[in-house]
Amino acid sequence: MISAAVRNAPKVVSFSNGSNGSLIGHLYLPKTYNCNQRYPAVVVGGSMASVKEQMSGTYASQLAHHGIIAMAIDYTNWGESSGAERHSEVPTQKTKDLSSAVSYLVNRKDVAATALLGICTSGGNILYAAAEDHRVRALVTVAGFFGEPDLLSTLFGADGIESRKASGRQARDLYRETGEIEMIKAYSDTEPAASKTPKDSYYMDQSRGGGVRAWRNSFAVMSWESWLAFDPVEKASYVTAPTLMIHSQKAAFPTQASKVYDLLAGPKECIWTEATHFDFYDNPETVQDTVQQIAGFLHKTLVL
Repeated sequence: MISAAVRNAPKVVSFSNGSNGSLIGHLYLPKTYNCNQRYPAVVVGGSMASVKEQMSGTYASQLAHHGIIAMAIDYTNWGESSGAERHSEVPTQKTKDLSSAVSYLVNRKDVAATALLGICTSGGNILYAAAEDHRVRALVTVAGFFGEPDLLSTLFGADGIESRKASGRQARDLYRETGEIEMIKAYSDTEPAASKTPKDSYYMDQSRGGGVRAWRNSFAVMSWESWLAFDPVEKASYVTAPTLMIHSQKAAFPTQASKVYDLLAGPKECIWTEATHFDFYDNPETVQDTVQQIAGFLHKTLVL
């Protein structure tokens, strides 16, 4: 695990989320930062139901060591960001959040050009944003989760999808009538009702992601319908920005990563490693190697 102690101290920033709310980000500046210079910049998003103090903050901090302005964000409804529908996974709102974060960076005088970096589910979320927002000059996905209807049908089965949608509608009605948000565990290796049941201990281990104070292991049931509509594969062919994909046969759904790679419309590169999915989150050697690859790509692509 990479300790939070090895991170740079970030600057806490706040900006509009494009939906009458505010986003909170941790902005990491290069060690040799000079306000009179311009730097490549990147917005970093993490896995489903994560917060900026987890893997996105790890990558943002490490990228700053490589001369990049990097900002890890809490999406709307998560962490310190605003949003009444707490712990709701809403891909369309995350698209707005990412574009809002791009707006924050491109308006800084010290930023030359801006990229998006998505880890796990955010690897799919950034495809949504880049397909619409051509200010995004480059993309990087790390162990990206690239859902689509066929994959979700395989994972949950037709009955499982319908039951989740039905429970989501019921939870939405409950929220509208009472303001109560029905929650389940976001991740659990013992509770089948959790939204995801990973075998790796990252989210359960208090010395890893599970021990991050800002994180809550919760998923709003009313967001099932929006989450099940998540289809970044459909967005891939609209992405023209240069893209680096870093994946592994041991990470989540490598065939989906290959499918997305083939569909991307712009310059692209894919690096395959031997890491497991959760190695990409906090294994020191894996993160260090991955960050070096990302930094090289961003310095090459985001030409000053």
